[in-house]
Amino acid sequence: MLPFVETSHFIFSFFILIISLFLLWIFQNSRTKKNLPPSPWKLPLIGNLHQLRLSPHRSLLNLAKKHGPLMLVHAGSVPMLVASSAEVAQKILKTHDVVFCNRPILKIPNRIFYGSKDIAFSQYGEHWRQVKSIVMVRLLGNKRVQSFQQVREEETTIMINNIGDSRGSLINLSECFISLTNNIVSRVVLGKTYRNIRFKKLMEKFIDILGVISVGSCFPSLSWIDRLSGLQRTTDEVAKEFDDFLEGVLQEHLNKRKGNFIGGDEVQDLVDILLDVQKENAGNVVIDNDTIKAVILDNFSAGTDTVSTTIEWTISELVRHPCVMIKLQQEVTEIANGRSMISEEDLDKMKYLKAVIKESLRLHIPLPLLIQRESTQDVKLMGYDIQAGTRVVINAWAVARDPSLWEEAELFKPERFLNSPIDYKGFHYEFTPFGGGRRGCPGIQFSVAIIELAIANLVYKFDLALPNGKGVEELDMSESNGITTHRKIHLELVATPRF
Repeated sequence: MLPFVETSHFIFSFFILIISLFLLWIFQNSRTKKNLPPSPWKLPLIGNLHQLRLSPHRSLLNLAKKHGPLMLVHAGSVPMLVASSAEVAQKILKTHDVVFCNRPILKIPNRIFYGSKDIAFSQYGEHWRQVKSIVMVRLLGNKRVQSFQQVREEETTIMINNIGDSRGSLINLSECFISLTNNIVSRVVLGKTYRNIRFKKLMEKFIDILGVISVGSCFPSLSWIDRLSGLQRTTDEVAKEFDDFLEGVLQEHLNKRKGNFIGGDEVQDLVDILLDVQKENAGNVVIDNDTIKAVILDNFSAGTDTVSTTIEWTISELVRHPCVMIKLQQEVTEIANGRSMISEEDLDKMKYLKAVIKESLRLHIPLPLLIQRESTQDVKLMGYDIQAGTRVVINAWAVARDPSLWEEAELFKPERFLNSPIDYKGFHYEFTPFGGGRRGCPGIQFSVAIIELAIANLVYKFDLALPNGKGVEELDMSESNGITTHRKIHLELVATPRF
């Protein structure tokens, strides 16, 4: 009996093996029949990471020139769809917006933003809809943004006075712009400024850690490497330090409420607004303290770093192009009509200023690769089969420099935006510095108000030049590496009062 049993077992095992191989062949064959987007050649384990290098937006553009405006790359083991044309961007941001409106869970933002309870990194769903609605209606609506005009003008005046105190010596304008945006957002969000070194260092850590790509985000099975490398510990330390700070902010606001210190005519800050919603429990929305803190961090990440960077690049381009600077100074001087400062009421009349800022945003999009999206279901995109759960990134930097869309695309020419309907609100897919669709930046109006007011007053009050008689062509325009494209070298200029 034993030989028969062994033979029967062998035959049964062999039969199971044949069936398994047949099923595997059917599965693989069915996958190969899918019409996937073109992909660059990849290496085992690391995928296409070796081709991305230090400036992913530039590397991805080079790959797109070979493989097309819609391609599938692999960040480690994670497939990622890359869009590099306005046509594909429109399909993602408009035609299939609902399909591509989710966010992947990214390890570092997920830790920093309390399990992605914010707006920017939150997964698409009821929580995201409710929190975004609260912020849009109660903080970023037209009336509320206008109510903070005095804050923006006061902080801009402080910046201008600080620059004036340099008395013609070299001054680090990059630091001035960072302080300006930090102070405005602090007053609007937290109710007061934090001008101490500790807060400045904390903000630097916060911005730096958000720009780091964790191994676990590219290789989910290798998340343990983040622990060994110390990245997870560093992330936890930054999250803890900011949490301690924000807990103090919340407690301060709660103590103020107990003392009835808030007057009826006092402009509420964001913390007050969110505490009101938490107390009202309006629409059965659950706004816990972690959500409040996550939304606060959202405002700092979106309202400080990217805004100061835009001001920095715009001034850099103006210094490099004296004819544009002179033309802009003529416009702001005429509209100011002898007043000491330009107010926000003046900005709507400054058509050339708006064109200058748009052109700067076109060439220097703060987030050249828009925040990643994720497909929620299988979908056909440009004739290709895209599986649910595929990450998606739009190379907005590449689209904004597409020579088929922009004449002399690499040149700084603000005139291209004069008498042009193209705007940055997400409806013109060749120009999406603030994103578009459901997941577009909700704070466009607030951010642009700061940028316009700062630049208008800076060029109105000062002539700006490189030190030691250097020519404008000597201004280093190199980019730093990171999620936000800062100048590699801080912008240091000599500011001479114009009158």
